[in-house]
Amino acid sequence: QVTGPSGEGTDAVVILEKTPFQEEKVSDLLKKHTKLELQMRNDIYSTYHLYPPPELSEIKTTVVYPATEKHLQKYLHQEVHLIRETWEDYKTITLPFIQSQSFSVQWVYNILEKKAEADRIIYENPDPCNGFVLVPDLKWNQNQLDDLYLIALVHRREVKSLRDLTAEHLPLLRSILEEGKEAVAKRFGVPGSQLRIYLHYQPSYYHLHVHFTALSYDAPGSSVERAHLLTDVIDNLALDSTYYQKRALTFALRADELLLKKFQEAGRV
Repeated sequence: QVTGPSGEGTDAVVILEKTPFQEEKVSDLLKKHTKLELQMRNDIYSTYHLYPPPELSEIKTTVVYPATEKHLQKYLHQEVHLIRETWEDYKTITLPFIQSQSFSVQWVYNILEKKAEADRIIYENPDPCNGFVLVPDLKWNQNQLDDLYLIALVHRREVKSLRDLTAEHLPLLRSILEEGKEAVAKRFGVPGSQLRIYLHYQPSYYHLHVHFTALSYDAPGSSVERAHLLTDVIDNLALDSTYYQKRALTFALRADELLLKKFQEAGRV
């Protein structure tokens, strides 16, 4: 908790992450100003505790303040359960739950309207129907390409998730795929063949967005129970316009999530 001026405590989330090593700076870690403490030596093998100088000890820090209960639960360790959601489940359980909650995406609108993070936009297609903006995800500090992570946020506001997509959205999805790859290649020199481009279901926020990550990076949420490759989504919709209104979708829910409780109450878990 953070104590405010009035003396009242307000919840906050502070996320500490070690950033990947930058190849050109690895040699600096082994110079004389780095402190080494021997832990064990056995024949040709030895292990040490290494204490690098401050300029090489970066810890990426993300702060969510004030944090809602949903933010707090998202980052607490919890048991996880797999849900197999049919279209009927979506209509009778998931959608009513989403509509009953106040999931704010104002921060997304701020980016789309250039009220925030305008200087971080990598690329924009301004078309109100088939356009999007491409911005670095907050998980990426942009100091190296090993953990490259960008998000494409669509301009359309009525499309919330994978479940809303039909063949009508194919031009939008194709523009994200092709223009997004071209923008990443032009700006960062990473070809499309080295990108993992996917959507989440369930998403962490209900405004359609697409993830672009380095293929070599084991990004959070890139596992099979959550990630849907954009190329597969496009192919599925090209085959059947209502594909995502017909098929069952699998996703994981944490033990304390309200949506899991809804599925349990309905006898679906």
